Parts: sequence; C-alpha cells; structure tokens
Amino acid sequence: MSDELVEDLRRHAGDAPTEPGPSGEVRAGAAVRRARAWLSRLVEPCTLDVWRYVADVGPVDAVCALREGRAPTRVTALAGARVADDQSLADLRRAERCGARLVVPEDDEWPALSLHCLELAVLREPVAPLPQRDRTLQLVPPLALWVRGRPRLDHLVQRSVALVGSRASTGYGEHVATDLGYGLGERGWTTVSGGAFGIDAASHRGALAAGVPTVVVLACGVDRVYPVAHSALFARVLQDGLLVSEWPPGCAPLRHRFLVRNRLIAGLTQGTVVIEAAARSGAQATANRAADLGRQVMAVPGPVTSAMSVGCHELLRDATKRVALVATAAQVVETVGAIGSDLAAPPERPQTPRDDLSDIARRVLDACPVRTGVPPERLAAVAGCDVLDVLRVLPALELAELVEWTGSGWRVTHAATGGAAR
Repeated sequence: MSDELVEDLRRHAGDAPTEPGPSGEVRAGAAVRRARAWLSRLVEPCTLDVWRYVADVGPVDAVCALREGRAPTRVTALAGARVADDQSLADLRRAERCGARLVVPEDDEWPALSLHCLELAVLREPVAPLPQRDRTLQLVPPLALWVRGRPRLDHLVQRSVALVGSRASTGYGEHVATDLGYGLGERGWTTVSGGAFGIDAASHRGALAAGVPTVVVLACGVDRVYPVAHSALFARVLQDGLLVSEWPPGCAPLRHRFLVRNRLIAGLTQGTVVIEAAARSGAQATANRAADLGRQVMAVPGPVTSAMSVGCHELLRDATKRVALVATAAQVVETVGAIGSDLAAPPERPQTPRDDLSDIARRVLDACPVRTGVPPERLAAVAGCDVLDVLRVLPALELAELVEWTGSGWRVTHAATGGAAR
C-alpha cells in the first residue's frame, strides 16, 4: 500500500533543504516543513528520544523511517498509534487560514540563540536508553513552532522577559504586572507570558498599553482561544504581537500541556519574573525551569500575609537559585540587560535643606526652640558646642530660612518645622 506522505517527501528529496523567502530570508523547503508539521503531531513535546532521532537523521528521513517501520523500536513505541495518522497538509492549510505559519529550525526566523539553552540541557541527559522521564520536567527543544502573527519570532524574543504568576491574582499583583509590562515595553523589551487569567493577562495588557508587541505562548493550537474570555485580548495581541505554540492547530489545552509549555516560556526569554505565586503553582514551575536552563529568575515580594506571595518569598529564600528581588521594570532590565548599559537609576530621595548641613549646624538647628528665641549661649549649651561655633553656623541657617532672629534670640522658622510645634 502506497504512502502519500512518504512518496511526497521522497519526490522532493532532491530539492534544496532551504529556499529563499519573499523577503530574502532563508526558509525550509517544502519537504522539511511538511515533515516537521507531521512530527509536531506525532508525539507530545519534550519526548527526548524522538527529538534526538530527528536531530541525528533529519526530519525527512525520520518521518520516512517511522512510517515504513524502520525507525528504532524505542522511538516507534513512543510514537504509538499516531504513526499511522497524517494530518500534516491539513494542519498547514488550517494554519494558513488563520494567518499562522510553521517555523522550523531550518528557517532564519527560528530563535536559535534563545533556544540554545534547551539544546545544552539535552547534552546533559544520558545517552543510554532509560525509562522516559516525566515530560513536564524534561528540558527538550521543540521540533517546530506554530506562530500566528506578523512579526518575526526571533526578533521579538531577542530582548524579552517572561512575566508569570497566579491566575487567582490580587489587585496588588495585577497592578505590578501591568506596570512591569508597560515599563519593559517602554525600554524596548518584549513581554512573554501564557495568556491566562490573572498575572499573565495583566502583563500582556501592560505591554499593549505601551504600544509594543507581546508574545503569548499557548498550550493549545494557535487557532484556538483559551481561555475563551480572552478573545478580545488575543485579537489585540495579534495586531503587533504573536501567538506561539508547539501543538498543531486544533489541539486542545490539556492540563499536562501547560506544564510542558512552561519550559518554552523560560527558554525563549532572557529571564523570568514571578509576580505572584502560591506555595504550589505553575509560575513556580516556570521559575524552576528557568533556573535549570541557567536563565535569570526574579521575584516580586508581596505582603507576608498574602497566600499569593508565598511562592515568591520561597524563591527569594532559596539561595541555590540566586533569585533577584525586583520591584520595577528598570530593575528587571538591569538584571537581564547588558552589563554597564542597562543600569537602573537609584530611587529618588526627597531633598531637604538639612541634607547639606554640617554636624554642628544640625545640632544648633535642633537646639533652636519653636516659639521663643534664645541667645547663642543657650544654643551652645543645648547643642554641646562652643559659642563661636554657634555664631559661625547661624548666618548659614538663616540664609537657608531654617532659623530667624526674633529680636531677643534665635528660633526655628515655621517652614523648617513644617508648621508643627514641639
């Protein structure tokens, strides 16, 4: 029995693996793209042995071997019943109808630099066959990425930060998330998050308010809106930003896919900020994946009485992860940005006339009464200094409008005390 998929791939086997795109960029050839489209539905992401097999023999040869039963037994077993199914062309057409595309490692658009940390993580895994580990904890690069939106994926994530947190967020957490998303956008950084309720949505809205693109990494197909209530938000994101997923169009947002998706959010970005997280949460899982990948982890502290900040505080207490405490977008950029060029300005301190006073001048000022003026001798006794020192600093204090002469002695001015009597 003939296999249309294998025949089509072999028919194009002699074609160049890449071809020029409409804008001059390098794109994968038709055979490679269809092969990776099929592979993206064959197995769930983070299946290590399948990824290694594709990396060793190439996507086209891997598909042909799997369809013809020539692939290693272990790889075929991981694929299971999906080997006999082929929806690759339907998936590509479905993506095209909703304005999406398949980005593969052979494309110029592939964020190779950002995802290199996942390839390094694979090198740390033993090569000897072992039982398949929990995929939610595995750090494996994606076989392909379905991308919906106009901008290039690699350009948007080149300077990006993940903002993650609880779905059951507080007003405090949503305020901070919106402020960080807005501030990062103003500084030319892309906000990446998962599009969920709570902190994710607030982060995306903050970036959109700044008029900059934002990236939503989904745990379902890019043609689906999940949660459904965020249809308007996702429509705004698509005006300038991207929806990204490892799963082909039409795939449902199954629970385990959210945990697998977290390592992609951590890997695509230069750092992960946890804004609110309960003692056990997906945001903490994302932070752990970021730490495993060598990415910078940051956390926003919250009220010690808030259950939604317990996870943030635990991260800050864990010395092994080197979590940075951040409160503003400037501090986030300083933590993940270029050394010496993305420094955050020190917090502003209100200046008062007292700041530049000498020690003697402060003591004399403090010795001055509020109502009744006193002579310099009395000020010297109270301040614990010589009368000549008092006479030396009184003119400067008077010029600063901190003290005044009453005719019988010296006292502090009304402005110096802020109108409060003592």
